[in-house]
Amino acid sequence: MSVKHPVISVTGSSGAGTSTAKTALEHLFRREKVTPAIVEGDCFHKFDRMEFRAKAKEYEAAGKRLSHFSDDANLFGKIGDLFKNYGETGISQARTYVHDDEEAKFYGVEAGKFTDWRDVGEGSDLLFYEGLHGAVEEARPYVDLSMGIVPVVNLEWVQKIHRDTAMRGYSSEAVVENILSRMHDYVHFITPQFTYTDINFQRVPLVDTSNPFIARDVPTPDESLVVIRIRKPEQWGIDFPWLTSMLKDSFMSRRNTLVVPAGKMMLAMEMILAPILHDLLENKRKS
Repeated sequence: MSVKHPVISVTGSSGAGTSTAKTALEHLFRREKVTPAIVEGDCFHKFDRMEFRAKAKEYEAAGKRLSHFSDDANLFGKIGDLFKNYGETGISQARTYVHDDEEAKFYGVEAGKFTDWRDVGEGSDLLFYEGLHGAVEEARPYVDLSMGIVPVVNLEWVQKIHRDTAMRGYSSEAVVENILSRMHDYVHFITPQFTYTDINFQRVPLVDTSNPFIARDVPTPDESLVVIRIRKPEQWGIDFPWLTSMLKDSFMSRRNTLVVPAGKMMLAMEMILAPILHDLLENKRKS
């Protein structure tokens, strides 16, 4: 952890909705005139697209499965190095995973491959990581604020199926097979992180998602609640009475847990994170 060079991480599984937290933080960065160094977690995958497919076939031949959730397919130590070095110096190293042809034109690297490693952070106020593994054991000691985006698992599957079929062209059967192939690694590498994240945002549907594999629609914000668990409210000076008074129809379900309508999730994020971000930056300036 670093006062002078803060590190913020947002962690969530594929289809969890981490982009909502990213958008909320981007709003705050603009308001606070913050310049973040932004790193996407998929740059720490161990294999590029073709290498992963070849390695997955090797695993399958040996009666095992390889997924992007596991330590076998990721450079967890490199994530720790990114956070540690940035916290100490304000400079660290990352690369970019090139997703598609449009990005390939921009980076000059074939889609499905990585750019070279490069220095990141110069001139930045903080490091912002978004990805699958921002709270793994190797990274946790160096994070100043960590957040988990964790819809209940059936809703997460509904969101992933709809996203991957509508936006990425996969069949429903292929997406379900992908979910099943990752289940062991999801339990062992994704879920445990949320024990240690500082704040978890868990969206809970108010409609029937008991069979997510046949759901026709993703539940709307009006059909959902968000459960916000803050691990150590006293550490962050969270004012729950003020939050419940400002967020209509919100309530506390436990001493460290706030429940809000999902339509107010973005607003709740900004209201909770604004004073935390302000304090991190104020401590940075004083240092």
